[in-house]
Amino acid sequence: MEASPAPVIRRCRAEEIPEVGAFYDRVVKHMDETGTNYPHWTYKVYPSAESAAAAEREGSLYVCLLNGRICGAFVANAEPGAPYEKGDWSVELSPGEFMVIHSLAVDHELAGRGIGSAMVRFCIELARSGGFRGIRLDVVPGNVPAIRLYEKAGFTFAGDRDLERGLEGVPVFSLYEFNFQKDKT
Repeated sequence: MEASPAPVIRRCRAEEIPEVGAFYDRVVKHMDETGTNYPHWTYKVYPSAESAAAAEREGSLYVCLLNGRICGAFVANAEPGAPYEKGDWSVELSPGEFMVIHSLAVDHELAGRGIGSAMVRFCIELARSGGFRGIRLDVVPGNVPAIRLYEKAGFTFAGDRDLERGLEGVPVFSLYEFNFQKDKT
């Protein structure tokens, strides 16, 4: 029996933005149609080709390819986009000392094949090699698939907080952290 090819994860290229936008549109449309839109994303608004293009311009958009096809995407940068100081973090980190994962998505047709886990492992190595002391992120509390994915990778819960995003139906977000070293104070 032949082994499945490993996914390839790399920075997105500008010419791939239309494909990434279509990928995010498929993901959100599928979640809307199946009643599984746990992250409360909005079709063609966020994540979208426009948000992907902005992330690509700043060099923070990554794609996961399987047999040359985009099967996953995410943004990794140092911008929480929310008041993360509200979290119950186990280690005090200043802005710039932690990387943040945003908009991580996997093609629903390939769910359960380890693609999400591969992308999270990539993020951990990206943050470590980039000199960050940890990773932080937020998820909608009912987003059980994302919570399981991050907890399986070693992320720990840091509280439910109002991140002042004004998202209808999402009064709080669950914060998660992954630390590389303990605070020496």
